Amino acid sequence: MVSRLWRSSPHGRLNFSWIFIIACICGARAVSASGEATQDSVVRPNIVILYADDMGWGDTGAYGHPYIKTPSLDRLANEGQRWTDFYVPAPVCSPSRAALLTGRHPVRSGLYGVGSPVLFPDDKYGIPESEVTLAEMLKDAGYLTAIMGKWHLGDAPEHFPTRHGFDYWFGIPYSNDMKFEGRPGIEELFMMQQTGKTEALHKILNDFLIAFEDPDSSNYDVPLWRSRCDKAICEDELLEQPTFQPNLTTRLTHEATRFIEEVKEEPFLLYLPYTIPHLPVFVDEPFQGQSLAGPYGDAIEEIDWSVGEIISALEKATIDDNTLVFFSSDNGPWQLASIHLAGSTGPFKGSKQEIYEGGVRVPGIFWWPGTIAPEVISDMGSVLDLYRTIAAILELDTPQTLDSHNLTPALVEGDKGPREEIAFYRKGELRAYRKGDFKLHLFDQPQGGEPLETPELYNLRRDLGEKDNIADKHPEIVADILSAIAIHKANLPRKPPLFDQRFVDMMNRAAESGR
Repeated sequence: MVSRLWRSSPHGRLNFSWIFIIACICGARAVSASGEATQDSVVRPNIVILYADDMGWGDTGAYGHPYIKTPSLDRLANEGQRWTDFYVPAPVCSPSRAALLTGRHPVRSGLYGVGSPVLFPDDKYGIPESEVTLAEMLKDAGYLTAIMGKWHLGDAPEHFPTRHGFDYWFGIPYSNDMKFEGRPGIEELFMMQQTGKTEALHKILNDFLIAFEDPDSSNYDVPLWRSRCDKAICEDELLEQPTFQPNLTTRLTHEATRFIEEVKEEPFLLYLPYTIPHLPVFVDEPFQGQSLAGPYGDAIEEIDWSVGEIISALEKATIDDNTLVFFSSDNGPWQLASIHLAGSTGPFKGSKQEIYEGGVRVPGIFWWPGTIAPEVISDMGSVLDLYRTIAAILELDTPQTLDSHNLTPALVEGDKGPREEIAFYRKGELRAYRKGDFKLHLFDQPQGGEPLETPELYNLRRDLGEKDNIADKHPEIVADILSAIAIHKANLPRKPPLFDQRFVDMMNRAAESGR
């Protein structure tokens, strides 16, 4: 069946309704070409993924925040499953998003950087065509696919989400703080670093952080795109530059609810990667000054409103009981700025960019009325696992080697989750590894430093803040985890870091011009 969203214009061009989504997970029935349910049709849940940007583990009521009001997210957590030990494999944006959409460690796909932790504007590199995204897998299975929000896996047209399995995209290509007016570009900053201009770099960073205190949306020259593809025909439309950010979450939400209404008869993937609470914090007028937790709390409460609107749209369309909703965050909160802009990591140490729990442990909420029973799950899970879990629910063959686990035993069968181990990477380096209750740190700093001669060991069931190094008391556990690390590395071929390739090209050009 051809979706009602796609219509041929009198000029032969394709038109597509505005779509902005707040990732939730829904479902619809398989149908025949005539539009009638086939006798052997199988219920196929729609997939809605809600992915916050830089939101802390402890930023909702369900995860213990005393002041931020999140009734919609609390409802999902109470009616579905709230996972306490849920992780991203890297504590920054691009690698985390790559892991979610491919089910593969970023070092396996090349979607990481050693010099640059994420992708930056005007980068000619991005997600490789060889990577099969979750959207591509579901599109091949007959799903309509849409993304509303932040992409951050390449901003050249060939890397747009519509070239990697999504029918439609409404959103921004990278973080909302990029292309800051008056700040040098990433290549200029790289050359300053290479030539030892440390003092100048520190001043630029300091001025950048100061701007977060009272941000002006017009100072961030971030483009807002609408893109759609049907087979080989793609249309990309630049809507705004700079994007007016204060009402961006509102616009995403309205587009999402419209999308749900228009495609409710067909199976769909709806991916809403929010642009907040990543700094600078912008919220719409109704949410400004409403939270007891300040501007950051306002942003979380606006996300919660958005989640409530999505759930209401699912219920209005009477597809909520065939809907799997997943909510999480791409990493922990950024805590370098002033305290009123910092998120909560709950009882955990560290923050964004760090391998401590506060940087890599994130909310993990699954909601599917009538299928997922309410429960708090303390098994280990990861955004990596969404890929294989969805494939298992739909009985699909996975098209590539994965680092993903099928969580359905815990989600729908009441059994223990299958994941026993997880590796944590920062700039392509394996910096920590968890196995069972224990986590081994391999470096003396969470995002820099030197390899430790004797790794540090923490019992995460007893020591949530990673304060008590017990390596000398349990050398057998250290040895066991080091053995697991060796097996992990042996089974994980590494591709070169794509995020650094622009700097390699730049240095090669400089070398050639100097000949």
